[in-house]
Amino acid sequence: MKCIFCHLPENTIVDGNELVCAFYDKYPVTQLHMLIIPKRHVADYFELTQEEIAAMHDLLLCQKARLLRLDGTITGFNVGINVGADAGQTVFHVHMHLIPRRRGDMNDPKGGVRGVIPQKRKY
Repeated sequence: MKCIFCHLPENTIVDGNELVCAFYDKYPVTQLHMLIIPKRHVADYFELTQEEIAAMHDLLLCQKARLLRLDGTITGFNVGINVGADAGQTVFHVHMHLIPRRRGDMNDPKGGVRGVIPQKRKY
């Protein structure tokens, strides 16, 4: 089976370097939701090299700054990586979500990423 992230159309890539690239999520949670992926096909974040992890982090910071310049309504971000089917991973090529958040985009955002298990979000 072909990996959809290994065969991205060149015109969908927003930014990148020799190890990683960034593009907009095809099914965004919020406007400007981005994905950052290694160019090397690897399914599990914990199998990335230190160089790939550093490159993903550097691109994450660059894209955060770019999104803040593009959209002054952004007031926060969620950053996440699903590892394994039981954690919700559906495309088995590492991908980091950079999800811009805006004040009022949901009634009570308390708990943030803890919401992956809804009854555990509130504490």
